[in-house]
Amino acid sequence: MGRLTEAGRVAAKGVFAVPARFLLRIGVGPDAVTVVGTLGVAAGALGFYPRGELLVGTLVITAFVFSDSLDGTMARLSGRTGTWGAFLDSTLDRIGDATIFCGLVLWFLGDGADLLLGSLALAALVGGFLVSYARARAEGLGASAGGGILERAERLAIVLVGAGLSGLGVPYVLAVALWVVAIGSWVTVLQRVLAVRRSLAEGQSA
Repeated sequence: MGRLTEAGRVAAKGVFAVPARFLLRIGVGPDAVTVVGTLGVAAGALGFYPRGELLVGTLVITAFVFSDSLDGTMARLSGRTGTWGAFLDSTLDRIGDATIFCGLVLWFLGDGADLLLGSLALAALVGGFLVSYARARAEGLGASAGGGILERAERLAIVLVGAGLSGLGVPYVLAVALWVVAIGSWVTVLQRVLAVRRSLAEGQSA
């Protein structure tokens, strides 16, 4: 999974180079793209998913979620990479992810009337946050906790494909996607906890 994610990032650099240069030329900064992208994702997720409009919501989210690659390309091209941009991007990523799963939770606990799938969406949300927290906390302690079977890009791809196909009327696909993301997220949390334990033990024995 990690190799797939890295390959996607490399491909994105080439795809987004042209629009990134155009936006920089007209005076738009990477931080502005980050904020607008997050607002767009939130609008798509909270404006459409709770009403059961899964296809439209997914299309809107997908249109804005690519800003995560676009702003990074803009930062590199403009030489504005730094701790502030990384902090803002990471923080707003968490907000965007939360709105996607919250939108699904609201649908399944509302008119969607499916307590199990609502619970799975909530489990996926919490698990995804813990995956990110485990890595951030580990790095703060000087340990290593990257990797895992299901990182952020894979989680988003799976749930968005599932929601979009469900919106087209394909049965069971969103349920499968939520099972995969929920279980995969918590397995990744466990993998990172074990990775930190090994890293700290190796540091103490060195």
